[in-house]
Amino acid sequence: MANTSTDLSKLRNIGISAHIDSGKTTLTERILFYTGRINAIHDVRGKDGVGAKMDSMELEKERGITIQSAATFIEWGDNPINIIDTPGHVDFTIEVERALRVLDGAILVLCSVAGVQSQSITVDRQMRRYNVPAIAFVNKCDRSGADPYRVCDQLRDELGHNSCMIQVPIGLEDRHEGVIDLVRMRAHRFLGEHGEEMTDEDIPAELVGEANERRSMLLETLADFDDELAMLFLEEEEVSEELLLATMRKATLTRKFTPVALGSAYKNKGVQKLLDKVVDLLPSPIEMDYEALDQDNDEAVVHLKPDPELPLVMLAFKLEDGRYGQLTYCRVYQGTLNKGDTIFNISNGKKHKIGRLVQMHSDEMGDIESAKGGDIAALFGVDCASGDTFTDGTLNVTMTSMFVPDPVIEIAVEPKQKDGLANFSKAVNRFSKEDPTFRVRRDEESNQTIFGGMGELHLEVYIERIKREYGVEVLTGEPAVAYRETITQRAEFNYTHKKQTGGSGQFARVAGYIEPNPDENYEFINQIVGGVIPKEYQPSCSKGFKDSMTEGGLIGHEVVNLTACVNDGQYHPVDSSDMAFQIASRAAFREAYAKANPVVLEPIMKVVVETPDEFTGTVLGGLSKRRGNIVGNVVKNNQSTIEAEVPLSEMFGYSNDLRSSTQGKAEFSMEFKKYDKVPAGKQKELVEGFQAGRL
Repeated sequence: MANTSTDLSKLRNIGISAHIDSGKTTLTERILFYTGRINAIHDVRGKDGVGAKMDSMELEKERGITIQSAATFIEWGDNPINIIDTPGHVDFTIEVERALRVLDGAILVLCSVAGVQSQSITVDRQMRRYNVPAIAFVNKCDRSGADPYRVCDQLRDELGHNSCMIQVPIGLEDRHEGVIDLVRMRAHRFLGEHGEEMTDEDIPAELVGEANERRSMLLETLADFDDELAMLFLEEEEVSEELLLATMRKATLTRKFTPVALGSAYKNKGVQKLLDKVVDLLPSPIEMDYEALDQDNDEAVVHLKPDPELPLVMLAFKLEDGRYGQLTYCRVYQGTLNKGDTIFNISNGKKHKIGRLVQMHSDEMGDIESAKGGDIAALFGVDCASGDTFTDGTLNVTMTSMFVPDPVIEIAVEPKQKDGLANFSKAVNRFSKEDPTFRVRRDEESNQTIFGGMGELHLEVYIERIKREYGVEVLTGEPAVAYRETITQRAEFNYTHKKQTGGSGQFARVAGYIEPNPDENYEFINQIVGGVIPKEYQPSCSKGFKDSMTEGGLIGHEVVNLTACVNDGQYHPVDSSDMAFQIASRAAFREAYAKANPVVLEPIMKVVVETPDEFTGTVLGGLSKRRGNIVGNVVKNNQSTIEAEVPLSEMFGYSNDLRSSTQGKAEFSMEFKKYDKVPAGKQKELVEGFQAGRL
């Protein structure tokens, strides 16, 4: 998205992230309205049937949730701002992950009633991973039970933020009218049909005491970051607006301070002041430190600058298959990309000529001539994968990759009719390219296509999209859990592979042990001495062990957390080969694995249920029945928040059970927590099922 001015200090690249239903998309809709990008407001679950601008997919409009992150470009005063609205549902966590990977700042939206929720914690962890400075916006201050001060304390206590209010509400719940800005010490109400008329007035007399007290708390928090401000505060002298703002900005950019703003996006209050704070407190590209890895110099760290004159470096962070072919969203970190330029994909060495360069506004696009360091733009006709780095060919650097979690759930899927196979394949190829957490594999034994994903909703959405966007009805099998296997004790092996069938035979002997390794998935220790196995065959031993780990001996699932050591062996000058040592290692592994007391591991999910207090007992009982371990139960405002660790295999169908047992009033979120041993009885059942061909 092209800079409208060459002053990069004015550009902001921000994301809006939060727990599901905190009001992210509603907030983005209001931002678009106040900045003139749309001329009418449509709500997420509005009765007009139009739906929010940023939820452009039919499924998003129907379900009232964001599934794909959407990008847009606005101007607030003379500040150009790129915004990415991200999903709140944990099943679409990769959308948040890739947005935060390329953004410079973020707005963390929190509900003033529910406060810090399970997905707020996940989003905060992602912001921390990519070192993204954030402003917290406490939304829904018009709701019954609203308490922004409590939410500010939760940020401090539960997420470890150095958080402080930078605004005071003018009334709460149904009396919420506006905010008091503690920097300028002015009051702002939001009038007119859509809150577009913002007043600037003296603080109401009844709120002066509270505003002074909160400003004093703000100054005390910021005194740690500036000596001059600290001195003025201690001597009870007036602190200027400029000094206060400069100190706040410095502390926010280093993530040592989190400013907390407030309002109600739905009731059109506080959004314009939040935009002011985005400009005042979040970074421009020139204040960020971007790192790439030099491929010609042992991956040494290279620091990039958003200078249009330097060689081009950009990252493809999101792919979409649009009406005109693949649309590739890119963040330009350095240099300039012009229409007609040739760019090089460092990951696969391919070069591409840029025929069309666009700036996105949700699902609409505008053609642009160039994009410079700091911009977010989209390209057509470039075949690449999410996470590929592009340059102009003068540099051989790659951007650091983003974190991609492994899938935890699998289902078998096939088209109902044979003639739908071509479109089914097209859909599968497209979705697996667009979404790194959506995995597709072929099961060799059953000859079925297996979809892997982050949860039931994740896979449900893709199955629905195959039907709608590609016209293919599909049949699905029972959801299956991505179990793992591991060993619990050391076991030795000494295996000789011998085969003689006329001509040259095969010979290899390997001896050593396997043992549990809680810190690494696989480690190979080579203790061969005296050339009993020649150097050229030693890697073959490791390859044999690694190949064996793709399918464990209990239920045929991947083996993890294991060390294999080879400390003896034997070879034959004629009959030994790379293949002979691989075969010997595979057989040795199987022999030792059976003796190493193997166990099945299952994915354990962190499940957070929010329910009216009256249903707490029912919910706790339901989770216990599903082998759930209750970790915590907090009651606030007659709402109970229950956190439990539950095996994924027990969570299928939980949403229906929860709805029916709480009259539809409870909701839950679920994310992967860890792998843990299955109980002995469950393991016996799984092993028997595998042997009978049911697993």
